[in-house]
Amino acid sequence: MTMGARLREHYESVVKKSLLEQFAYKNPMQVPRLEKIVINMGVGEASQDAKKIEGAVADLTAISGQKPVVTKAKKSIAASSCARIRWSAAG
Repeated sequence: MTMGARLREHYESVVKKSLLEQFAYKNPMQVPRLEKIVINMGVGEASQDAKKIEGAVADLTAISGQKPVVTKAKKSIAASSCARIRWSAAG
């Protein structure tokens, strides 16, 4: 059984029943459904060390059961004009 199937089975058997009781739903279709699960991880210090990215990828793979897509920032937040205005106004 895959990770997603186990999570869905747990939701259907345990979580859905407890939500029915807790919120006193009259119809099982009133219970919220899972549509999408998103896992996000920020690794700021990894820009200098590639081994930290590999460790983070390994951790997320173990947690989610899927290999994560690594995306790097297109632009540094510190380089934006908004950040410069904010810092100059504070100083």
